[in-house]
Amino acid sequence: MGKPTGFLEFTRELPTKRNVRERLDDYNEFVDRLPEQKLNQQAARCMNCGVPFCHSGCPLGNIIPEFNDAVYRKNWEEAYEILISTNNFPEFTGRICPAPCESACVLGINQPPVTIEEIEKHIIEIAFDKGFVKSRKPNLRTGKKVAVVGSGPAGLAAAAQLNYAGHSVTVFERDDAPGGLLRYGIPDFKLEKWVVERRVKLMEEEGVVFKCNANVGVNISINDLLREYHAIVLAGGSTIPRNLPIPGRELKGVHFAMEFLKQQNKRISKLPVEGDDILAGKKHVVVIGGGDTGSDCVGTSNRHGAVSVTQFELLPKPPESRTAFMPWPTYPMTLKTSSSHEEGANRQWAIATKAFIGDEKGQLKSLQIVDLEWKFSEDGRPAKFVEVAGSEREIPCELALLAMGFVHPQHEGLVEELGVELDERGNVKASEKAFQTNIPKIFTAGDMRRGQSLVVWAISEGRECARKVDEYIMGFSMLEKKDESCLISV
Repeated sequence: MGKPTGFLEFTRELPTKRNVRERLDDYNEFVDRLPEQKLNQQAARCMNCGVPFCHSGCPLGNIIPEFNDAVYRKNWEEAYEILISTNNFPEFTGRICPAPCESACVLGINQPPVTIEEIEKHIIEIAFDKGFVKSRKPNLRTGKKVAVVGSGPAGLAAAAQLNYAGHSVTVFERDDAPGGLLRYGIPDFKLEKWVVERRVKLMEEEGVVFKCNANVGVNISINDLLREYHAIVLAGGSTIPRNLPIPGRELKGVHFAMEFLKQQNKRISKLPVEGDDILAGKKHVVVIGGGDTGSDCVGTSNRHGAVSVTQFELLPKPPESRTAFMPWPTYPMTLKTSSSHEEGANRQWAIATKAFIGDEKGQLKSLQIVDLEWKFSEDGRPAKFVEVAGSEREIPCELALLAMGFVHPQHEGLVEELGVELDERGNVKASEKAFQTNIPKIFTAGDMRRGQSLVVWAISEGRECARKVDEYIMGFSMLEKKDESCLISV
């Protein structure tokens, strides 16, 4: 334990950010690093609890008190080795994870929790600066070949682990560059793409092969993969967005959020965009959906120069702090205010969109909306709603972005041709213990298996799936096994 009285002497502090006016002029990351003294103080707040609930709050089981102690002692190489023993990509989770570990922090019972996510990001970036991060090539190759379909966080984690086990791994990505939603989905102001490219380059040095513009089932033969590889991992993500089939859905100006965000990622990378430009500049923008994707649309719209940005959520406004129905150390469904919201947004809760209204040219001009009154169940959850009489109204809107989540992976093509079973939600069916589909040599991980979830869960799934693939191929595995005995569901 770095400093027994640290949690009494120091309070939680986060790095400074560039001011809103300045950061809206570009798409660069805007969070500064903590000065060394401040970072030392934040690590000192960790109490090295007898039962560290942060371990179980983290889907990866990160060994948090130990790396906090190493940071306090300024032993960066030790901190790095502890961190990567459970997390392949801390540079991703340190930037875009909602930090369920912090919700489970024991200090958070009556004080602000330890800044675990920021400490994690600082460890990996300092490790890169100091040259601790080197390619880890396996000493021996098994002669076995594994195909990973999809290069999002789950696919990347599975590929990295299987490569460390000595297998020859090829990752197939249908886009023009690896990364999945890390590259084409997460805005650059949250995750600059050099961060993804740096990790992909390191994996290539370690022996992982990436094949892009490779759409398995379209321009890559499924039968060839089945013949050539000893195992296949499906990690294509949950890519089919939830639609809003109301009158006027066909109007110009109504788009899925990912169409909008992917285009902007491509513009910044100076790549051609697909289809007509979706731009928010000089428009009244309404984002329908209150999650992280909706927040990303808010930040991007503000950078485009939107006249106004409004974000709707169907559910009622959540409480600002824990209630009796969300006790510590569970992940609390409290009000989240992102950096994009800080930059400007009219957030409204308990709103339903009734219709998209267009002009004579078929262009969206407004929305018809209505207020909702929610009834709650005995456990405090919103159960059902009724429309508030007389609250129906029309608001101006030239661009509506649907950010209501994703329903399941794409079935057409690969999934249907393989004939893998699906669960009741339309995800590829595989047990959480084996990650194996009804076809023995085909495994699945990440959102494709569990449904839309967090990046930290995707990495965890990829790691666990890799161990099961290794066991299937070799009969045993030396890859690390996560302790799930006290994992808190998020």
